[in-house]
Amino acid sequence: MSVLIVGSIALDDIKTQLAEHKNLLGGSASYGAVSASNFSPVSLVGIVGEDFPKEHVELFRNRQIDLAGLQIVPGKTFRWSGEYMWDMNTRETRSVELNVFETFTPTLPEGYHQTPIVLLANIAPDLQHHVLDQVSQPRFVIADTMDLWINIAKDSLTRLIGRVDMLILNDGEARQFTGETSLIKAGKKIREMGPAYVAIKKGEHGCLLFGPEAEFFSCPAFPLEDIHDPTGAGDTFAGGLAGYLAANAAGGVTFDALKKAVVYGSVLASFNVEAFSLERLKTVDSAQIESRYDLFRRISQFEKI
Repeated sequence: MSVLIVGSIALDDIKTQLAEHKNLLGGSASYGAVSASNFSPVSLVGIVGEDFPKEHVELFRNRQIDLAGLQIVPGKTFRWSGEYMWDMNTRETRSVELNVFETFTPTLPEGYHQTPIVLLANIAPDLQHHVLDQVSQPRFVIADTMDLWINIAKDSLTRLIGRVDMLILNDGEARQFTGETSLIKAGKKIREMGPAYVAIKKGEHGCLLFGPEAEFFSCPAFPLEDIHDPTGAGDTFAGGLAGYLAANAAGGVTFDALKKAVVYGSVLASFNVEAFSLERLKTVDSAQIESRYDLFRRISQFEKI
Protein backbone atom coordinates (compact mmCIF):
# COMPACT_ATOMS: atom_id res chain seq x y z
CA MET A 1 0.00 0.00 0.00
CA SER A 2 1.04 3.62 -0.42
CA VAL A 3 0.83 6.54 2.00
CA LEU A 4 -0.41 10.07 1.33
CA ILE A 5 1.43 12.77 3.27
CA VAL A 6 0.19 16.36 3.41
CA GLY A 7 2.04 19.04 5.35
CA SER A 8 4.54 21.87 5.24
CA ILE A 9 7.71 22.10 3.18
CA ALA A 10 10.14 24.71 4.41
CA LEU A 11 13.62 26.19 4.36
CA ASP A 12 15.09 26.31 7.87
CA ASP A 13 17.84 28.22 9.63
CA ILE A 14 18.87 26.21 12.69
CA LYS A 15 21.27 27.04 15.49
CA THR A 16 22.39 24.77 18.31
CA GLN A 17 24.96 25.53 20.98
CA LEU A 18 27.61 23.87 18.81
CA ALA A 19 26.77 24.79 15.21
CA GLU A 20 24.55 26.87 12.94
CA HIS A 21 23.28 26.11 9.44
CA LYS A 22 21.09 28.09 7.06
CA ASN A 23 18.74 27.30 4.15
CA LEU A 24 18.19 23.70 5.20
CA LEU A 25 15.35 21.54 3.90
CA GLY A 26 12.63 21.36 6.53
CA GLY A 27 8.89 21.07 7.07
CA SER A 28 6.67 18.33 8.44
CA ALA A 29 5.90 16.83 5.02
CA SER A 30 9.58 16.72 4.00
CA TYR A 31 10.67 14.74 7.05
CA GLY A 32 7.57 12.53 6.99
CA ALA A 33 7.80 11.70 3.30
CA VAL A 34 11.50 10.82 3.24
CA SER A 35 11.09 8.72 6.38
CA ALA A 36 8.04 6.84 5.04
CA SER A 37 9.76 6.21 1.70
CA ASN A 38 12.02 3.67 3.42
CA PHE A 39 9.03 1.32 3.60
CA SER A 40 6.41 2.22 1.01
CA PRO A 41 5.48 4.41 -1.97
CA VAL A 42 4.68 7.99 -0.93
CA SER A 43 2.46 10.66 -2.47
CA LEU A 44 3.45 14.13 -1.27
CA VAL A 45 1.22 17.21 -1.14
CA GLY A 46 2.72 20.58 -0.24
CA ILE A 47 3.62 24.01 -1.54
CA VAL A 48 6.91 25.78 -2.25
CA GLY A 49 8.00 28.98 -3.96
CA GLU A 50 10.14 29.48 -7.04
CA ASP A 51 13.18 29.84 -4.78
CA PHE A 52 12.93 26.22 -3.59
CA PRO A 53 16.27 24.55 -4.43
CA LYS A 54 16.11 21.97 -7.19
CA GLU A 55 18.37 19.67 -5.17
CA HIS A 56 15.55 19.17 -2.68
CA VAL A 57 13.10 18.27 -5.44
CA GLU A 58 15.66 15.76 -6.71
CA LEU A 59 15.95 14.27 -3.22
CA PHE A 60 12.21 13.59 -3.22
CA ARG A 61 12.38 12.09 -6.71
CA ASN A 62 15.36 9.93 -5.85
CA ARG A 63 13.33 8.46 -3.00
CA GLN A 64 10.56 7.57 -5.48
CA ILE A 65 8.19 10.09 -3.86
CA ASP A 66 5.31 11.02 -6.16
CA LEU A 67 5.30 14.80 -6.63
CA ALA A 68 2.10 15.26 -8.60
CA GLY A 69 0.73 17.06 -5.52
CA LEU A 70 3.69 19.40 -5.08
CA GLN A 71 2.65 22.97 -5.89
CA ILE A 72 5.48 25.24 -7.12
CA VAL A 73 4.12 28.78 -7.27
CA PRO A 74 5.46 32.35 -7.67
CA GLY A 75 6.85 33.71 -4.43
CA LYS A 76 9.09 32.56 -1.61
CA THR A 77 9.06 29.24 0.24
CA PHE A 78 7.93 29.04 3.88
CA ARG A 79 10.91 29.83 6.14
CA TRP A 80 11.51 29.00 9.81
CA SER A 81 14.42 29.91 12.05
CA GLY A 82 15.06 28.47 15.50
CA GLU A 83 17.69 28.00 18.18
CA TYR A 84 18.13 25.02 20.51
CA MET A 85 19.42 25.27 24.05
CA TRP A 86 22.03 22.93 25.56
CA ASP A 87 19.54 20.20 26.52
CA MET A 88 18.28 19.99 22.90
CA ASN A 89 14.72 19.77 24.25
CA THR A 90 14.18 23.51 24.61
CA ARG A 91 14.08 25.68 21.53
CA GLU A 92 13.18 29.24 20.67
CA THR A 93 11.64 30.27 17.38
CA ARG A 94 13.60 33.21 15.98
CA SER A 95 11.41 33.97 13.00
CA VAL A 96 8.59 32.59 10.86
CA GLU A 97 7.89 33.70 7.29
CA LEU A 98 4.85 31.90 5.89
CA ASN A 99 5.26 33.28 2.36
CA VAL A 100 3.47 31.00 -0.17
CA PHE A 101 2.43 28.65 2.64
CA GLU A 102 0.05 31.35 3.91
CA THR A 103 -2.33 30.68 1.01
CA PHE A 104 -1.77 26.91 0.79
CA THR A 105 -4.87 24.91 -0.11
CA PRO A 106 -4.04 21.21 -0.32
CA THR A 107 -5.67 19.98 -3.52
CA LEU A 108 -5.25 16.27 -4.15
CA PRO A 109 -4.55 15.00 -7.67
CA GLU A 110 -7.12 12.51 -8.87
CA GLY A 111 -4.79 9.58 -8.34
CA TYR A 112 -4.36 10.41 -4.65
CA HIS A 113 -8.02 10.14 -3.62
CA GLN A 114 -7.87 6.37 -3.06
CA THR A 115 -4.62 6.25 -1.07
CA PRO A 116 -5.16 3.72 1.75
CA ILE A 117 -2.90 5.26 4.45
CA VAL A 118 -3.14 9.01 5.09
CA LEU A 119 -0.75 11.03 7.24
CA LEU A 120 -2.00 14.53 7.99
CA ALA A 121 1.33 16.02 9.00
CA ASN A 122 1.51 19.15 11.11
CA ILE A 123 -0.58 21.86 9.41
CA ALA A 124 -3.66 23.82 10.47
CA PRO A 125 -6.62 21.59 11.42
CA ASP A 126 -8.86 23.31 8.86
CA LEU A 127 -6.45 22.21 6.12
CA GLN A 128 -6.40 18.69 7.54
CA HIS A 129 -10.21 18.66 7.37
CA HIS A 130 -9.97 19.84 3.75
CA VAL A 131 -7.75 16.86 2.90
CA LEU A 132 -10.13 14.39 4.56
CA ASP A 133 -12.99 15.83 2.55
CA GLN A 134 -11.14 14.78 -0.62
CA VAL A 135 -10.01 11.24 0.19
CA SER A 136 -12.26 8.26 -0.42
CA GLN A 137 -12.59 5.59 2.27
CA PRO A 138 -8.97 5.46 3.47
CA ARG A 139 -8.06 2.40 5.55
CA PHE A 140 -6.20 4.36 8.23
CA VAL A 141 -5.85 8.09 8.90
CA ILE A 142 -3.12 9.51 11.15
CA ALA A 143 -3.03 13.14 12.25
CA ASP A 144 -0.16 15.03 13.86
CA THR A 145 -0.59 18.36 15.62
CA MET A 146 1.20 20.96 17.75
CA ASP A 147 0.66 23.45 20.56
CA LEU A 148 -0.07 26.34 18.16
CA TRP A 149 -3.26 24.69 16.91
CA ILE A 150 -4.35 23.86 20.46
CA ASN A 151 -4.01 27.56 21.26
CA ILE A 152 -5.69 29.09 18.21
CA ALA A 153 -7.80 26.33 16.59
CA LYS A 154 -8.86 23.99 19.38
CA ASP A 155 -12.47 23.60 18.20
CA SER A 156 -11.36 22.61 14.69
CA LEU A 157 -8.73 20.27 16.12
CA THR A 158 -11.31 18.64 18.40
CA ARG A 159 -13.58 17.98 15.44
CA LEU A 160 -10.64 16.59 13.47
CA ILE A 161 -9.78 14.14 16.24
CA GLY A 162 -13.22 12.61 15.82
CA ARG A 163 -12.48 11.92 12.15
CA VAL A 164 -9.11 10.16 12.39
CA ASP A 165 -7.96 6.70 13.45
CA MET A 166 -4.82 7.86 15.25
CA LEU A 167 -3.61 11.13 16.78
CA ILE A 168 0.07 11.87 17.40
CA LEU A 169 1.14 14.69 19.73
CA ASN A 170 3.84 15.31 22.32
CA ASP A 171 3.55 15.16 26.09
CA GLY A 172 3.24 18.92 26.62
CA GLU A 173 0.55 19.14 23.95
CA ALA A 174 -1.37 16.21 25.44
CA ARG A 175 -1.42 17.92 28.84
CA GLN A 176 -2.30 21.28 27.27
CA PHE A 177 -5.13 19.84 25.19
CA THR A 178 -6.76 17.74 27.93
CA GLY A 179 -5.88 19.69 31.08
CA GLU A 180 -4.58 16.45 32.61
CA THR A 181 -1.14 16.26 34.21
CA SER A 182 -1.09 12.46 33.96
CA LEU A 183 -0.21 11.30 30.46
CA ILE A 184 -2.15 8.08 31.07
CA LYS A 185 -5.30 10.07 31.80
CA ALA A 186 -4.56 12.39 28.86
CA GLY A 187 -4.17 9.48 26.43
CA LYS A 188 -7.41 7.87 27.56
CA LYS A 189 -9.24 11.19 27.41
CA ILE A 190 -8.14 11.83 23.82
CA ARG A 191 -9.20 8.31 22.81
CA GLU A 192 -12.66 9.03 24.19
CA MET A 193 -12.90 11.86 21.64
CA GLY A 194 -12.86 9.42 18.74
CA PRO A 195 -9.51 8.02 17.58
CA ALA A 196 -8.92 4.32 18.21
CA TYR A 197 -5.22 5.00 18.84
CA VAL A 198 -3.19 7.79 20.42
CA ALA A 199 0.59 8.15 20.44
CA ILE A 200 2.10 10.59 22.92
CA LYS A 201 5.73 11.44 22.13
CA LYS A 202 8.07 12.12 25.04
CA GLY A 203 11.21 13.17 23.17
CA GLU A 204 14.32 11.52 24.63
CA HIS A 205 12.02 9.46 26.88
CA GLY A 206 10.22 7.64 24.07
CA CYS A 207 6.53 7.26 23.26
CA LEU A 208 3.30 6.00 24.84
CA LEU A 209 0.79 4.18 22.62
CA PHE A 210 -2.86 3.82 23.66
CA GLY A 211 -5.35 1.51 21.98
CA PRO A 212 -8.85 0.01 22.38
CA GLU A 213 -9.77 -2.08 25.42
CA ALA A 214 -7.05 -0.50 27.58
CA GLU A 215 -4.26 -1.68 25.27
CA PHE A 216 -1.05 0.13 26.16
CA PHE A 217 2.58 0.12 25.02
CA SER A 218 5.50 2.17 26.32
CA CYS A 219 8.43 2.50 23.91
CA PRO A 220 11.68 4.11 25.07
CA ALA A 221 13.82 6.24 22.79
CA PHE A 222 16.84 4.66 21.15
CA PRO A 223 19.86 5.62 23.29
CA LEU A 224 22.16 8.05 21.50
CA GLU A 225 25.36 9.64 22.77
CA ASP A 226 25.34 12.54 20.30
CA ILE A 227 22.37 14.56 19.06
CA HIS A 228 23.12 17.19 16.44
CA ASP A 229 19.68 18.50 15.47
CA PRO A 230 16.30 17.37 16.87
CA THR A 231 14.34 19.33 14.24
CA GLY A 232 11.82 17.09 12.51
CA ALA A 233 12.29 14.13 14.83
CA GLY A 234 8.55 13.94 15.54
CA ASP A 235 7.69 14.25 11.84
CA THR A 236 10.24 11.55 11.01
CA PHE A 237 8.66 9.32 13.66
CA ALA A 238 5.18 9.85 12.19
CA GLY A 239 6.39 9.21 8.65
CA GLY A 240 8.24 6.05 9.59
CA LEU A 241 5.19 4.79 11.47
CA ALA A 242 2.86 5.51 8.53
CA GLY A 243 5.24 4.02 5.98
CA TYR A 244 5.65 0.83 8.00
CA LEU A 245 1.87 0.43 8.27
CA ALA A 246 1.45 0.96 4.53
CA ALA A 247 3.97 -1.81 3.86
CA ASN A 248 2.87 -4.29 6.51
CA ALA A 249 -0.79 -3.82 7.41
CA ALA A 250 -2.62 -4.74 4.21
CA GLY A 251 -4.89 -7.01 6.21
CA GLY A 252 -5.82 -4.24 8.64
CA VAL A 253 -4.16 -2.20 11.36
CA THR A 254 -3.87 -4.01 14.68
CA PHE A 255 -2.35 -2.97 17.99
CA ASP A 256 0.53 -5.41 17.42
CA ALA A 257 1.23 -3.84 14.02
CA LEU A 258 1.16 -0.40 15.59
CA LYS A 259 3.63 -1.43 18.28
CA LYS A 260 6.09 -2.42 15.57
CA ALA A 261 5.34 0.78 13.68
CA VAL A 262 6.10 2.84 16.79
CA VAL A 263 9.46 1.10 17.20
CA TYR A 264 10.35 1.60 13.54
CA GLY A 265 9.27 5.24 13.75
CA SER A 266 11.51 5.66 16.78
CA VAL A 267 14.41 4.06 14.91
CA LEU A 268 13.99 6.49 11.99
CA ALA A 269 13.79 9.43 14.40
CA SER A 270 17.04 8.29 16.03
CA PHE A 271 18.81 8.44 12.66
CA ASN A 272 17.30 11.85 11.90
CA VAL A 273 18.78 13.60 14.95
CA GLU A 274 22.31 12.43 14.11
CA ALA A 275 22.75 15.28 11.61
CA PHE A 276 21.21 18.61 10.65
CA SER A 277 18.08 18.71 8.50
CA LEU A 278 17.54 15.51 6.48
CA GLU A 279 21.22 14.84 5.89
CA ARG A 280 21.25 11.55 7.82
CA LEU A 281 17.92 10.42 6.36
CA LYS A 282 19.42 10.88 2.89
CA THR A 283 21.98 8.15 3.52
CA VAL A 284 20.18 5.66 5.75
CA ASP A 285 19.30 2.37 4.07
CA SER A 286 17.17 -0.66 4.87
CA ALA A 287 20.10 -2.67 6.23
CA GLN A 288 20.95 0.09 8.72
CA ILE A 289 17.31 0.41 9.74
CA GLU A 290 16.93 -3.31 10.35
CA SER A 291 20.22 -3.51 12.22
CA ARG A 292 19.22 -0.71 14.58
CA TYR A 293 15.71 -2.14 14.96
CA ASP A 294 17.16 -5.49 16.06
CA LEU A 295 19.56 -3.77 18.46
CA PHE A 296 16.71 -1.67 19.84
CA ARG A 297 14.62 -4.82 20.44
CA ARG A 298 17.46 -6.50 22.31
CA ILE A 299 18.46 -3.63 24.57
CA SER A 300 14.81 -2.80 25.29
CA GLN A 301 13.85 -6.47 25.70
CA PHE A 302 11.12 -6.24 23.05
CA GLU A 303 11.74 -9.86 22.04
CA LYS A 304 8.14 -10.38 20.87
CA ILE A 305 7.90 -7.23 18.77
